Amino acid sequence: MKQEHPFNSDNIFRSFWKFILLNMGIVFILLLVQCPSCIFSWQEIVSRKSDIIFSFLMSSSLSFGGYYVDLFFENRISWIKEPLKRLTATLFTYMVYSFIVSFILITGIVLIFVDEVTIHNISWVKILENTIPPTIIAFTIISIFIARGWLFEWRNTALEAEKLKSENIASQYQSLKDQLNPHFLFNSLNVLSNLVYESADKSAEFIQQLSRIYRHVLDVQNEELVTLNLELDFAINFLSLQKIRFEESLEFHLDNINPKDWMIPPLSLQLLLENAIKHNIISQAKPLKIWIGMQGESLVVKNNYQPKQSKETNSGIGLNNITKRYNLLSETFPEIIQTEREFIVKLPLLKITK
Repeated sequence: MKQEHPFNSDNIFRSFWKFILLNMGIVFILLLVQCPSCIFSWQEIVSRKSDIIFSFLMSSSLSFGGYYVDLFFENRISWIKEPLKRLTATLFTYMVYSFIVSFILITGIVLIFVDEVTIHNISWVKILENTIPPTIIAFTIISIFIARGWLFEWRNTALEAEKLKSENIASQYQSLKDQLNPHFLFNSLNVLSNLVYESADKSAEFIQQLSRIYRHVLDVQNEELVTLNLELDFAINFLSLQKIRFEESLEFHLDNINPKDWMIPPLSLQLLLENAIKHNIISQAKPLKIWIGMQGESLVVKNNYQPKQSKETNSGIGLNNITKRYNLLSETFPEIIQTEREFIVKLPLLKITK
């Protein structure tokens, strides 16, 4: 995949006039350094025309070559995967290019502007000596292009890795949320099947309440977080639904809770309540008592621990689902405490950072 550079250096080298202006600016700076008085004297500028032409041609050739050498290797050798190979190839190619171009330009300038010099009496040793400074300058130029190329590729690789990570997390989170609908519906239908044999009136009331609750489930299934206030309202409706079946055998109490701006993964509270109802004895002799409240920055769900003596396998969807979703959303995790008398889960409350 070809990577796009975020700034306009590509356009500078592809646009003729921008390229000319860039190198004229470099020549102007060099002229000021070598001859500050030239800015006030046209004659001095004319007397240095060979230097100006040489500087312009050299600057244009070296910058042009540096850009295209870097561009040539950009999609052939990766800075990230093969940094030493890329560095060696870029340096070697550009230094050879710079030496040849410098040698040709210096030879041409000498033959054109120095009258007494011809191809027969030219000093090739002097030409080679004069080729050294441009080659050193070329090394500086290619160092800039190397640093630029490496930084761009590192940045693009880091952005791509972060994008893949985000997509992976989103996919995992969606997969976890997709477990909730079948899980909730399956448990609700099990309850309904028991009620049908007990009472037709209770069954009808249960179905009406279930339809309202399931509408809420569908509304929040695509959300990563919902407000604590919304989740508490849903919990009350859910427990009221269960009261239709268990009547006085189920007791629940919500302590004073200040929702503020707290957020929570959707349906996490409902999963805890489902687990409590599914895995504990619920009878008039042993009513299930559920308490929901706050401790610091955690929502606490507590119930008396009276596990069923059942061979039914616990699939672990509830608690595992909540823990995995917290793992994808934050650095905090639910705390699970089990004693002989109580089962307690503390859900960290989250805030959306602006």
